[in-house]
Amino acid sequence: MSQIFEDKTQNGRVRPWKERKIENVRYAEYLSILEFKRAHDVRGCGEVLRFRKIGEHLKLYQTWFCKKRLCPLCNWRKSMKNSSQLKQIIAETVAREPKGRFLFLTLTVKNVYSAEELRVSLRALTKAFGKLTRYKKVAKNLLGYLRSTEITVNGKDSSYNQHLHVLLLVKSSYFTGNSINYIKQEEWTKLWQKALKVDYEPVVHVQAVKANQRKGTDSLQASAEETAKYEVKSADYMTADDERNLAVIKDLEFALAGTRQISYGGLLKQIKQDLKLEDVENGDLIHVGDEEYSKEEMEAAEEIVAKWDFNRQNYFVW
Repeated sequence: MSQIFEDKTQNGRVRPWKERKIENVRYAEYLSILEFKRAHDVRGCGEVLRFRKIGEHLKLYQTWFCKKRLCPLCNWRKSMKNSSQLKQIIAETVAREPKGRFLFLTLTVKNVYSAEELRVSLRALTKAFGKLTRYKKVAKNLLGYLRSTEITVNGKDSSYNQHLHVLLLVKSSYFTGNSINYIKQEEWTKLWQKALKVDYEPVVHVQAVKANQRKGTDSLQASAEETAKYEVKSADYMTADDERNLAVIKDLEFALAGTRQISYGGLLKQIKQDLKLEDVENGDLIHVGDEEYSKEEMEAAEEIVAKWDFNRQNYFVW
């Protein structure tokens, strides 16, 4: 009997290689039905995983990822890498601007119903956010930001809700007393409506991010991870309805082409550059920032190879 492969974190949690690969294969099948050329490549994503075993810990050192925008396996790895980078960026941001304050801002627009509308709306969101950051009342207090796009699919009418999650770093004077610098939620809404150039009042939510004194930057990290989570959850295009899933994937593939999920600005962008952190969208998904080992340790360690069995739908030690 072949041995089922299992990869655990240091706290004993099993990493979801199997679950993400099952979704990946299903995604590849949908792409094949839709006649996308890279369907075969997507199916081969993460098919053979090569690890080095150091103590009880497995360290991935070789595989091939397709890096398709909606690939559940790649998106899981991207989320891990984003999380690792954000820990470094936030820690350095707090060190450089200890008096700086963080805001968590959610900016929405009306739902849309087609791929073309979604494509147009996503580009309008990015353009409007650029305008918002340049408005005098925002710009005079803004030190930097992390901005990401999230798209959800309405289960009732299959419309798309596209919105921005933004982590803003502002000067401490933003909150000083009855400061003229402070922007109330109602004013954020008006500024966002102005930037969007729409005739309706969009939903805007803003809150201050308070650091947990006992855990340092952990609460900031939680807000940052909310900002940089999956652009589209696989659950939105992996439902029990195949026809619906095909329509959603076709729309998203068209609408997301040429767009970026995450962008940095101001001090956060500078810190990302200073730390020489690579672009997650096109970067290495093997090394995602978990515990690093020396070249000597890796070369001396036992190799564990896990191969995906398409019939039994699991990884087995090879």
